[in-house]
Amino acid sequence: MDSIFEAVSEWFREVLTDGITANFTRMFDDVNVKVGEIAGQVGQTPQGWNSNVFSLIRTLSETVIIPVAGIILTFILCYELIQMVIERNNMADFDTFQIYKWVFKAFCATYILTHTFDIVMGVFSLAQSVVNGSAGVIGGNVNITLALTELAEQLEDMGTGELIGLYLESAVLSLAMKAISVCVFIIIYGRMIEIYLTCSMAPIPFSTMINREWGQIGNSYLKSLFALAFQGFLIMVCVAIYAILLQGITASDSIHTAIWSCASYTVLLCFTLFKTSSLSKAIFLSH
Repeated sequence: MDSIFEAVSEWFREVLTDGITANFTRMFDDVNVKVGEIAGQVGQTPQGWNSNVFSLIRTLSETVIIPVAGIILTFILCYELIQMVIERNNMADFDTFQIYKWVFKAFCATYILTHTFDIVMGVFSLAQSVVNGSAGVIGGNVNITLALTELAEQLEDMGTGELIGLYLESAVLSLAMKAISVCVFIIIYGRMIEIYLTCSMAPIPFSTMINREWGQIGNSYLKSLFALAFQGFLIMVCVAIYAILLQGITASDSIHTAIWSCASYTVLLCFTLFKTSSLSKAIFLSH
């Protein structure tokens, strides 16, 4: 009878050990997949991320927004001309050079408006080169591994009760990691949707850039554009720091400490990813 009980107990311990090892390994595998997805997503330009969505946004911008921007630009040019006449004593002290200056400004404004998407894509191409460059530097640090030998040794020294508790603990945290993965998905995809929405309205702020007073709209828009573009670089830095922190807990003396540290760092990653938007806007003085 004792031998049967010992056999059942040993079998139960093996089941718990295998389950804990699987949960712990799955947790780190999820980390690797999540880190890889983040690095891949933020390195995409709006055109490369989803060409169909980009085509839709560009079509809407060119067919719906550009006509409105053209009206605004016409108003601003007329306002500039009126201001130029008034400033020169109703043309009594008029300088012919002012006409050439106005024509040049009109040409520049029209050129900027008709090449709005080229300028916008240029900003994101610049940011993409920075993000891809950073990915090349940190790429070797984002692969998290698990010391299975050390884990097996620690599990061998545990009693059945402790193994049951550890199994439940690792299972709950594994589910929590998947929930956190959803939050990371929302942050990354939410940023891309925000980029598309910002690009769709680009012609309107670009049409105001030649005027000293109205130009603040265009300047603020450019700051927002650079903030969105270079937010990807801040995200890559967060991923690199996260990966390095996780590598430091793989050889921990305590399994409980390793599991909770992994979960804590993942929560910290989500928090810092949320903060990258406000931090990037603060750096570029974007409102």
